[in-house]
Amino acid sequence: MSDTPIPFDPAAAGWKSLRPEGYPALIGPFWYKREEGGFRYGFPAEPRHMNNGGVVHGGMLMSFADDVLGMTVWEAGGRKPCTTVQLSTQFVSPARPGDFVEGRAEVLRTTRTLVFVRGLITIGDRTVLHADGIWKILGA
Repeated sequence: MSDTPIPFDPAAAGWKSLRPEGYPALIGPFWYKREEGGFRYGFPAEPRHMNNGGVVHGGMLMSFADDVLGMTVWEAGGRKPCTTVQLSTQFVSPARPGDFVEGRAEVLRTTRTLVFVRGLITIGDRTVLHADGIWKILGA
């Protein structure tokens, strides 16, 4: 018997893979799961996501947070094109290889052209990153 943990299999747990395109295809794949009140997103932390300290690189976590908040805005805004105007992040704890990193977000306020959103990146019940952002609805 091995002491090596069995990696989390998102597909076996009911997660669906997002179709990777552009930049997310380089750092993903990302996964999603519909739940009451919206969506949950995730990715398995791989060695390619690590920094020299052996934890998930902050840029990777920020990219994931940007996608999680952006996908939330896109869904809430009727799937209209949108772009990040501002994204603030606070790193709370590290993610390590083998962790399944999850993200959730909620829209706080919507105007005709802007959406204010916040989110959490977690591993289980542990917060990894907190994010707040503003997105612009393009063409509005």
